[in-house]
Formats: sequence, C-alpha cells, structure tokens
Amino acid sequence: MDKRYTVAITGASGSIYGMRLIEELLKAGCCVNLVISETGKEVILHETGLDFRGSEDEAGKKVLKYFKKNPPIPPLSKGGKRGFHDRLNYFDNGNLFASISSGSHKTDGMIIAPCSMGTLGRIASGHSQKLIERTADVMLKEKRRLIIVPRETPLNQIHLENMLKLSKMNVDIVPAMPAFYQRPENIDDLVNFVVGKILDLLGIEQNLFERWKG
Repeated sequence: MDKRYTVAITGASGSIYGMRLIEELLKAGCCVNLVISETGKEVILHETGLDFRGSEDEAGKKVLKYFKKNPPIPPLSKGGKRGFHDRLNYFDNGNLFASISSGSHKTDGMIIAPCSMGTLGRIASGHSQKLIERTADVMLKEKRRLIIVPRETPLNQIHLENMLKLSKMNVDIVPAMPAFYQRPENIDDLVNFVVGKILDLLGIEQNLFERWKG
C-alpha cells in the first residue's frame, strides 16, 4: 500500500522546508494531506511569493495547481489508475471535521515543517483548537510517527522543555540545522539537507545531499 503522510506548515520562518518536503514525498509516490495555518500562508507569501490564502476550496485549488507543475510525478498505483488529485489533499486549519482529525483515518505519520513554538507548545499541552494540533494529538494517541521541525533561535527554557516532553513521547525532533560538510553552494543545498534527514527517518530513499564518507 502506498504511504500516506500529513504535512503541516505553520507560521515559523522556513516555509520552504515544508514545500520541498511535499515535492519529494510526491516524487516518491506518497500521498500527502496538507494543512497550512493562517499565519503559515502569510509566511509562505512573504518568503516565496506564493499566495495560498483563501477558503479551503480556493486554497486547495492553488495548492494543486502549484504542485502539479512539479515534474516528474509518478502515478500513485502501478496501474496508474489514480491521478495526481488523489495524491494531494488540502485541508483548512479550521476544519476540525477533516478526515485526518480522526484516529480512524489511516496514515503513516505526520511532519510539521516548520513548526512554530506556539504550535509546539499547544501540542505538548494537548491544546487542540485547530486541525494541525488535533492531527498531531491523533498521532500521539494512536502511537503513530510524528516529526517536528522546530524553527526558532535562540531557544528558551519553555521551548526546550516542550521539545523534551514530546521527545519522551517518541516524537522525532528535527531542528532546521543543515550541515556544512557537504559544502553547500546555495540555499537549495541547505534546505535539501534538512528535508533529506526527514526522508531518512521515514525510510524513503533520497539523494538530496552527499553523505559523509569519512
């Protein structure tokens, strides 16, 4: 069965991490359920120029249009019966009736990239007023994979305690800390390193960065 993941983009700087991750998951033949917070949409607009604002239907059409341009996208099934629109679904962060808000929805995990400290704190405290926090709460209660990419500096004690609390619940904390041993030449190289580390955790083959050879 094809892998299905939820990707959430919050209002922290570094929206390109989530965008690149979605591209790579789709290239790998995975299905993606995408949720973007309202602040996340504003950050995406500011950092990339892409405007995903609007209602769930309006934003969903913009999301599909953008990612459909990303070649090459293999068919979901070997027979090619399911098209691109079956591979990527968009949900508004206020839609608590979305399928991903329920533990009965089958998924292989969730990645929040980037994750703001506000979102991190709400997840750590079980405060689920929006779909992103609710879906993360589902991952915790159903013992499914949750990967969080925090993007903040410097970190205060509250941030660190929240990360430790979630880490003790088997949440993978992947800070947006690119390595430099591969001698990055541009921003893409830095982004690809972090996204590659996420894909490694998911067990998805990737060649986004050169591995250390000693």
